[in-house]
Amino acid sequence: MLKRRIASLAVLTVALSVFVAFVVLTVMHGLVSGFKDANHAFVGDCVVSTESLVGFAYYDELIEKLEALPSVQSTSPVVKAYGLFKETGSGYGDGIEVMGIDPARHARVADFTGFLQYRSGQIESLFDVTGDVNRPGCAFGVDKVLDRDQNGDYPFSDYLWPREYDITCFPLKANGTLKRSGVGEVSTRRFVLTDTVHSGLAKKDSQVMYMALNEAQQLSGMDLPVPRISAIHIRFIEDVPFKQGTQDVSEAFSEFRQDCSDRNLAFLLKTVRVQDWKRYCRDMIAPVEKEELALMFMFVLVGLTTVFIVLVIFHMIISHKSRDIGVLRSMGVSSPQIMGLYWTFSLLIGALGAGAGLGGGWLFLSRINQVEAWLFEKIHYQLFNRAMFAIDEIPHDIDTQMMVMIGLFALLACWVGALIPAWQAARSQPIKTLQVSQL
Repeated sequence: MLKRRIASLAVLTVALSVFVAFVVLTVMHGLVSGFKDANHAFVGDCVVSTESLVGFAYYDELIEKLEALPSVQSTSPVVKAYGLFKETGSGYGDGIEVMGIDPARHARVADFTGFLQYRSGQIESLFDVTGDVNRPGCAFGVDKVLDRDQNGDYPFSDYLWPREYDITCFPLKANGTLKRSGVGEVSTRRFVLTDTVHSGLAKKDSQVMYMALNEAQQLSGMDLPVPRISAIHIRFIEDVPFKQGTQDVSEAFSEFRQDCSDRNLAFLLKTVRVQDWKRYCRDMIAPVEKEELALMFMFVLVGLTTVFIVLVIFHMIISHKSRDIGVLRSMGVSSPQIMGLYWTFSLLIGALGAGAGLGGGWLFLSRINQVEAWLFEKIHYQLFNRAMFAIDEIPHDIDTQMMVMIGLFALLACWVGALIPAWQAARSQPIKTLQVSQL
């Protein structure tokens, strides 16, 4: 039966479906996994934070309590604020998210050192301006300073020119009102660019600037009378489960909030939440996970289409093999054996198609970036325009579990598609199929 062209068509149909599903799902899974890993590297394992623009107080005492926990390895206080920036000389300006950090501490919580282009080996002096210790430095998300070329590369130079930026924020009191009134209600200070930050997160790399923690506190009004911050990022000891570590931090924070209940700024702690990195980044992660789920559902529908194609093909095969089936039945072959024969044949078609599709998909994925480079060289076409997508290369890592699942689904689709035709073949009566009028 394998020699018939219609059987080859069945194998080709299964192979094509498996190939497309394997390639697309592998790329999508790689994009989603890379996006999750980038978020995890950016925020750490756990975050104690508030969405309030005024932050929360008594963080030094809270950090001391958290670092005493056996599950916590390190912590990093962070100030988040919003303002305006203007590049001196060019007049270019825009809105900006300000992130105040202690670089050395933050590098122990997040993969911040790996994000830097120029001072990754001098993290302690990240915001120091060469030749002028009195001027504050800053780092911008790389997309705020440079544009990617078509190859996805940034035009980094060997030396970073010290551009200057005026940063303006609205300082707020603990009760949420403006700290100043009248003409001087805003805080403005000039910063010198000392590095760029490439986190791999498009939103962060295009909207965030980084400065020293104390500078951010002064600009946002969180410095006096009681210093405040927006978040504490936490790294757990290795092998500590995120759920357990987050639970430990949550219990410690609940005790701390209770102990501070009679203090003046205790009301700021009511809006503070303890979240692991996935929950903290859910607004960004959830949409891409839903896209991956929708894509998987779409390929389930493709699989159902394959089932119907196999069903039609097997029906045609059985129609052409009715005489052979009648001969087998007349020789004493039972109905279950007839069904088993066609089920085995369907599994053979599924195995051949899945093997060809997975093999072709693996070969294509192993060279997908070379194929894209060749297409760009010949016809200037890219699957993912690097000027728009924050990826360095198309994901191509093979997920063995996904390979097995797709292969098994292909076998199942072929088996299900052969159910009805095999049942019809098993029900055939030799006395009818071998009649002269039927031959």
